[in-house]
Amino acid sequence: MAPDGRIFQNAAGKYVDTSAYNITWNRAREAVLTVDEHALNLAKRPYDLRHAGISFWLASGVDPAECARRAGQSIQVLFRYYAKFLAGTRERANQLIEHSMNQWEATRTPG
Repeated sequence: MAPDGRIFQNAAGKYVDTSAYNITWNRAREAVLTVDEHALNLAKRPYDLRHAGISFWLASGVDPAECARRAGQSIQVLFRYYAKFLAGTRERANQLIEHSMNQWEATRTPG
């Protein structure tokens, strides 16, 4: 491992530098993304995949505490950086709450 943490080596046995990663990453983006996705800067950096993954977990309904644990950060940090990805989940949250309230009410009603 290189002193700065790099682990991949090239054919000459030297550690791959950042510019080589960026060139390869940009080529991969151009090969798989649509023009619109590319214009949105989708996955502009490899690090963006971390954000995408954590956001996907949250949007999938994974408990935020578990998301934070897996990401190696606090819940506060999780919500500071990823809460914006939860904006579209209001209707689903309302459905879950309504369902739970109906179940609770059904157990309390004699019958």
